[in-house]
Amino acid sequence: MPRLQTNRGRCPRTASAMEPAAPLWQRVPTRDENGELLADFLMLIPRLGKRSKAHISATIAQLERVLHRYGDAIVFADLNLRLNTLWISLRPRCGLCLEIATCIKLHVPEAVLVAERQQ
Repeated sequence: MPRLQTNRGRCPRTASAMEPAAPLWQRVPTRDENGELLADFLMLIPRLGKRSKAHISATIAQLERVLHRYGDAIVFADLNLRLNTLWISLRPRCGLCLEIATCIKLHVPEAVLVAERQQ
């Protein structure tokens, strides 16, 4: 799993670079290397982009630890500091989206899963 790489507003190719990226809908994979559909979810991390560089770096380090733990399942991750969003695409497995989101919430308590309320 590659490191989670980000900057203010867009996801660069290297952690220290500041370069524009294509829109998320153009970059997010929909299928894995075998042609299987991927699952995905979105989390909000309120006001992360307005925090100090030290706080942002610490949060990214926490996110990278979680993503590394699930590295075999996670195919794509994008942290957008302008929108304060974390997008994750992964190989589908029953309950895995909620498991990863819960683990992220444990390490980054301000993170909130964006989900539809069940009726």
